[in-house]
Amino acid sequence: MKKKYLSIGLPILGTLFCLWYIKIATCDIVYTDYIRLVNAYLPDVWNPQKFFVPDVLTRIPINYLGRIINTALFDYSTTVDMIWGVLGLGLAGWVIGCYCSHYSIRWYWLVSLMILLFGLNKWEMLTNGSGWPHFLAIACFYYHYLVLDRVWYGTEKKQDRLKLMVLPFVITLGIAGPYCAIYSLVMLLSYGFCMMVWARHTGKSDRRYLCYIICVILPFLCYLWSNSYAVEDHVGMQKLPLFATLWENPGYFARFFFNSLASDWMSGEQLLAWIGEGVISKQTVYLIGAVVLLAALAALWMNFRYHLYKTTMFPLMLLVTGGLNHLLILYSRWSFMNEAYGMSSRYALQFQCLTLGILLTAALAWEQVSGRVKRIAMGSCCVLLLLGSGMTTYQEVLKAPYREAYGERIAATALQYREVSDEVLRETFDYRKSREDSGAKVREALEILDLQQWNIFEEQ
Repeated sequence: MKKKYLSIGLPILGTLFCLWYIKIATCDIVYTDYIRLVNAYLPDVWNPQKFFVPDVLTRIPINYLGRIINTALFDYSTTVDMIWGVLGLGLAGWVIGCYCSHYSIRWYWLVSLMILLFGLNKWEMLTNGSGWPHFLAIACFYYHYLVLDRVWYGTEKKQDRLKLMVLPFVITLGIAGPYCAIYSLVMLLSYGFCMMVWARHTGKSDRRYLCYIICVILPFLCYLWSNSYAVEDHVGMQKLPLFATLWENPGYFARFFFNSLASDWMSGEQLLAWIGEGVISKQTVYLIGAVVLLAALAALWMNFRYHLYKTTMFPLMLLVTGGLNHLLILYSRWSFMNEAYGMSSRYALQFQCLTLGILLTAALAWEQVSGRVKRIAMGSCCVLLLLGSGMTTYQEVLKAPYREAYGERIAATALQYREVSDEVLRETFDYRKSREDSGAKVREALEILDLQQWNIFEEQ
């Protein structure tokens, strides 16, 4: 019973901690991505023409409901969006807590998992409310993994099999947006694994899992169709041929990849700051990334070496999700020709599946690992992951007042938008600075908010 309370209480504490961080680190003001959203969807958030568009799935349909609620009840508060994001992270913590309670994982492992999950390495996502559905999507992925785990290993609850058919449609079509690619692939691999094991032991195929596969493929195909109508608009991305660049400069791709892996241990911002201060070298960061990769591969191996997959697939699914997300970011962002691009905090939410999978694998395999050297290596790896996460969180708490002051400067400029120049608006609001119309777009968004008396203009 105590473990059950702990599995619920710790996610609540983590959620409260992130809410506190938002309170001390942010200001309720639109900037960066919000400028585009305001111009595109406000003030007529009920307009069906803005919803029924071919690429609606790439725009994440739940966003439309969020904007309606936010404008109707909260006068378009970015803080409300941030709170929704934290609540989504709290749901992910609840799923992991339920899993740990079911498998009687010791309390100190659960505490360690919560430290990683609620760490502030994803500060950029937490403080930019426009990405709140991504937190909910991650929670939904974890829940789907948990339901499959229960069904496959014979501990299913009522309606779990129905959930396996319904969840992909809800998640892919309503919540996940571009995150659905890795989610769908992981589910297909998992169902394929189940079918292979079933056929090996029974000599027959299991049509249930074929049905589950179809339920994953259908909504994903719908997303691909919708995505085919989307217009990509990435500022700074260069149009270079992938294979030619890979052939001419393979080292760039390797550095990009290891840099992104290093950010799993400690925030990329902190690592880059240390490089600038001469505390560490770029080679040290590559080495950190290599160590993280080795830890992930070791965890993957342990799932099969100690037959963890015979009792649970959840940690294996987390490891595959995290690894594929690293490869996806490499594939989709390499053309920015910035080897540190993958270290951005905005990707930490996707990447953290890897470290959670490593830690969860260690928790499940600990009693089976024999040999002093192996235990020391595994324990040291877990401690280092926690130290990196803890140091990142500590540094972000120290930076919180400066981030709040940054938001206050934006808010002060917003109230004077009629008097200041487009150049000032472009530089202050950090919205596509390389474009000539940046300042004009900011002014247009502020005029909409001012007219509706929303956001910073609510009390004016």
